[in-house]
Amino acid sequence: MESAVSSLMPYLRTPTAFCPALGLLLAMGCTPLIAQTHAGGLALKPSSSLQEQMPPKQGVPVFLQGNRMSGSPDLETVIEGNAELRKSDTVIRADRLEYDQSRDLAKATGNVRINRSGNVYEGPLLELKVEAFEGFFNEPRYRFLQNEAHGQADRAEFLDKTRTVVHNASYTTCRRRPGPDWMPDWILRATNISMDTEEDVGVATGAVLSFKGVPILPVPAISFPLSDRRKSGLLPPTIGVDNYNGVEVALPYYWNIAPNRDATLTPTLMTDRGVDLGVEFRYLEPRYNGIVRGAYMPADRLRAADRWGLAYTHAGNVATGVSAIGDVGLSVNVNRVSDDNYWRDFTRTSPSLTQRLLPNDVNLSWSRGALSTGMRVLRWQTLQDVTAPIVPPYDRAPQFSARYAQTNVLGLDWSLDGDLTQFEADRERTLQPNAQRGLAVVQLSRPWLAPADFITPKLQLHASGYQFDAALAGSARSDSRVVPSISLDSGLVFERDTVFAGRNLVQTLEPRAFYVYTPYRDQSLLPNYDTARNDFNFATIYTENSFVGHDKISDNNLLTLGLTTRFLDADSGAQLARFGVAQRLRFEEQQVTLAPGIATEAAGVSDILLGASVDLQRQWMLDATVQYNAKTDRSVRSTIGGRYSPGNYRVFNAAYRFQRDLSEQLDVSWQWPLNDLWGDRGRDLGAGRGQGEGRYYGVGRLNYSVSERRLVDSVLGVEYDAGCWLARAVLERVQTSESTATQRFMFQLEFVGFTRLGLGFSPQRTLTQNISRYQNLRESSESWSRFSNYD
Repeated sequence: MESAVSSLMPYLRTPTAFCPALGLLLAMGCTPLIAQTHAGGLALKPSSSLQEQMPPKQGVPVFLQGNRMSGSPDLETVIEGNAELRKSDTVIRADRLEYDQSRDLAKATGNVRINRSGNVYEGPLLELKVEAFEGFFNEPRYRFLQNEAHGQADRAEFLDKTRTVVHNASYTTCRRRPGPDWMPDWILRATNISMDTEEDVGVATGAVLSFKGVPILPVPAISFPLSDRRKSGLLPPTIGVDNYNGVEVALPYYWNIAPNRDATLTPTLMTDRGVDLGVEFRYLEPRYNGIVRGAYMPADRLRAADRWGLAYTHAGNVATGVSAIGDVGLSVNVNRVSDDNYWRDFTRTSPSLTQRLLPNDVNLSWSRGALSTGMRVLRWQTLQDVTAPIVPPYDRAPQFSARYAQTNVLGLDWSLDGDLTQFEADRERTLQPNAQRGLAVVQLSRPWLAPADFITPKLQLHASGYQFDAALAGSARSDSRVVPSISLDSGLVFERDTVFAGRNLVQTLEPRAFYVYTPYRDQSLLPNYDTARNDFNFATIYTENSFVGHDKISDNNLLTLGLTTRFLDADSGAQLARFGVAQRLRFEEQQVTLAPGIATEAAGVSDILLGASVDLQRQWMLDATVQYNAKTDRSVRSTIGGRYSPGNYRVFNAAYRFQRDLSEQLDVSWQWPLNDLWGDRGRDLGAGRGQGEGRYYGVGRLNYSVSERRLVDSVLGVEYDAGCWLARAVLERVQTSESTATQRFMFQLEFVGFTRLGLGFSPQRTLTQNISRYQNLRESSESWSRFSNYD
């Protein structure tokens, strides 16, 4: 290595000593660097990638090359014919190039082309201080690497390495096509355009945005992003039409406070109601994060009152400063609105505020080893509707909990759970007293686990006590209950190799038996504060209690039998299909119910639970669960869903949900290229910038109530991708009650890499919420590097 460096030293120390016939290589200012390298040896450092940003250096070498060269060393050099200058991340090419080393000044004429970090300028005349990147370029044509935008101007002024101003300029991201008469689909023309690559912001003054040759947006000044990086400023306005609000005009302002904090202020004018002031604030720290969303509408003409809504979520850890204690977890979820009709009148606000039960929850948690504790305050805001009143749930004000659990202690797993909760609610609606409940749950199990089988006996003791603020029937103001339970869970796993459609598979056969015995304890006088019936599915059929919660413990003497078979890929182990069946055999009638008057569970066999999940190929997916009553030979409840997605921007979802005597719904949603329907299977542009290869996409969702024979919710739309611009038109209908619905039309024109103009609120948000696996046509941004345009 040292001998190789030594052999180069004479050439690098005396750059003018050799003048090859076809070119001359001149390295200026690099002698000290080479000498130091030669003296200390070359130090190689591993790197996973080339550096995008050149590190600052003193005495950066300059490489000159051309057909003919004249001048004086360390002063001025003139190159004629295929002249080229390279310094750091800057390359200049021209017919003639003059370089003054003392001032680091380059003057280029004739077919000048400059490439700096992948951004290219071309034109007839350039004068530039290379390292400082200060100078001007006459009649330049330019193209930027990050967003593939390009344009031309009368003059470009380079203020420094990050700031450039172009005069009488144009700007577009439409990819240029051959031909002298080519015009981009959209173009911004401006008196001046200032571009700051450090902030990734462009500002155009005296600007006019034209689309298809028609001026559509004349503005005195407009800012736009030069990349996907966030920036403060006004976001594109949106205009909407709503059957409740009239014409809506929203003008959001985005404030990029810091890399880990931002805010969006959104005033919205509703012609039939007034002005709604919305705000969203987000923060992200190493130990915590959160989002605050709020809205306020003074003097809403729809209800003749001030309206407001607040949603706040926070999650993180709080340092106690005591090493023996460590951190304490804190989570907050606050949702409050001004009145009962807020969910109906503001259907496009935060999703957490469009429900009728709004939780307001604060949690503190702490754990150390086997011990974990928590404290919680939960209060509900219930939005009542006189046509469909609901019983409000109980507040927990407060709730204290603790758990101690250990595994494999002499082969045993055991745990102890404790809970103390104060339940409070409006007694006029709940018709039962408030109470303080304390409970303890002890569990002890001995699992025997093997690759081909398992068996786990388990013992559980559930004890609870109540103190009521009013007397129960019989004048009791307190009560208690202790319920033991034993269970035995067991299963086998058989495997065999098989082949399906030429694919090597492993098929399993997994029988399972689960027995539970819980003696009857009279709980009919105990109020119900937090308990509901467990859903009947494969996750709950193998559990000890038929209820979820702690106020009711079901008496059980039953055996659950199940059989599952899975098909696994022999190479990867991925599950391709699963089929299962399970049924309960109840030996005695279940007497404990949630409330007096509810029918008990009779002895005998339960409904049969059937399930299947098939994913043999990536584009196909099917999932189904059926609850079947063998006595009536009818299904009680069925959920069947499927998805077909053969590629990007192609998905079709379908679901059928049935619950006998309650509801029956069909739900379909899709995103699909309409060009496929007439045989045009051209490429999807995705994140490209093509033009003239337009693709139409149909998007939508239909939720149809079979029992009511009417559409409940619906979304219908179309998207068009022209490469450098997108168009979206979406019509949405949302049912708010049995007789009322809100309807809105949304239209958006997106100029890729520049801005969006719209009618109505974000179509992408609506489509993402309604279509499973919907893909934004510009969701994946292209990776870029200065080395991809290094010439």
